[in-house]
Amino acid sequence: MLVRFYPEFRYHRRVTNARLRLTRRTLLKGLMGAAAASPLAHPLGAMAAATSKPSSPFSPEDDQLLDDIERASCCFFWEQANPENGLVKDRCNARLATTDNSSVASIAATGFGLSALCIADRRGFLSRSEARERVITTLQFMASKLPNHRGFFYHWADINTGERVWDSEVSSIDTAILLCGILTCRTHFRDTDITLLAHQITNRVEWTWLSEDTSLLPHGWLPEMGFLPYRWDYYNEMMMMYLLGLGSPSYPLRPEAWDAWKRTIFEYDGMRYIGSFAPLFVHQYSQAWFDFRGKRDKYANYFENSKTATEVHRQFCIELGKQFPDYNGDLWGITASDSQKGYVVWGGPPAVGPIDGTIVPAAAGGSLPFLPQECMKVLRTIHDRYPRALTTYGFADAFNPLHNWYDSDVVGIDTGIILLMAENARTGYIWDVFMQNPEAQRGMQLAGFRPEGK
Repeated sequence: MLVRFYPEFRYHRRVTNARLRLTRRTLLKGLMGAAAASPLAHPLGAMAAATSKPSSPFSPEDDQLLDDIERASCCFFWEQANPENGLVKDRCNARLATTDNSSVASIAATGFGLSALCIADRRGFLSRSEARERVITTLQFMASKLPNHRGFFYHWADINTGERVWDSEVSSIDTAILLCGILTCRTHFRDTDITLLAHQITNRVEWTWLSEDTSLLPHGWLPEMGFLPYRWDYYNEMMMMYLLGLGSPSYPLRPEAWDAWKRTIFEYDGMRYIGSFAPLFVHQYSQAWFDFRGKRDKYANYFENSKTATEVHRQFCIELGKQFPDYNGDLWGITASDSQKGYVVWGGPPAVGPIDGTIVPAAAGGSLPFLPQECMKVLRTIHDRYPRALTTYGFADAFNPLHNWYDSDVVGIDTGIILLMAENARTGYIWDVFMQNPEAQRGMQLAGFRPEGK
């Protein structure tokens, strides 16, 4: 049994919330179109040790709150996964967690869930035998039963059978998130059964098929029509995908794929950074696993870039306080999330989506390593002042204090990014264990990463 979370996260209130089938990426592509258009013997291996195990930037009280949040988040990934196959729900009504009967699993949420099992084991929320058994169950199902095409998995699946649902695409980015979770388990557990299954799943992913006629990878593939017309052509959460492809021992991408996507420079109040017309999560997801601290390619130090982008977003929200008085230095953060009117892709600058004063905990929670004090202040404010934004599984996906609206749901990928980035901000553990994978180090080496200053 999972060691349960602390009682301040137990709040129950039913709020009706429609489940939308649009993905963040589908919505975001339309917005972008409208707006714009064992370590290897390499310097990165030695550098990984130098950048790991940071001293905690948090007070004992804040560290305890983060521990409570991590415990509650791990509880979601344990309880809202099918114990027979390990698939994790896309979302759950956390006010009615024991009776939520939703049946759609998310491949990306399952990737976060596999990483969550490593954290739960490390922190004693689960016994090692329980965590190991769930990982093996999950990987066995993925290796032999979960439908895939050339190693890539469908975005959404029936949580009971694994069959494709909603006519979803074979997703390149969601498969990448899943692979990151699998590789994290491989190096965390160092278990023969897990290692063999991880090799079987990751080595069959045909990155060369995805890039047959282009260095810019497509968003996915549909059996009814082939490749989707959208390409991963701008800076966003896809860095992990290109790096995994470069590092593949079986079907590697060509090194020039790393240089193919655009790195658009944005400027806000004198601060310059690489970004996109996109919400804050694009600066978070790859950095949940890949450790970019203290290293750069020929374009940027992406960790420092995300620090700048997060500070820009913070100031952008504070400026919005003139219009939405709930936004201030203690309470800020907008990224793709639920809203009173359904799922919305929003953020900025420049402003994206119909911003209405909604607060999204994953914006600050997923940015903890970049601005630890500023982000921690937001989480503390939500915890102390807005108890209805707390649920069985940690923070509700979103809330709007101006309209007295509090979401009933938690969303797996948003809960997951808070969990992983909280652990990274506290100990750097997910970075440390993931970067021990040869695929991760090889990918960064071939992309031209080197220690900062060399």
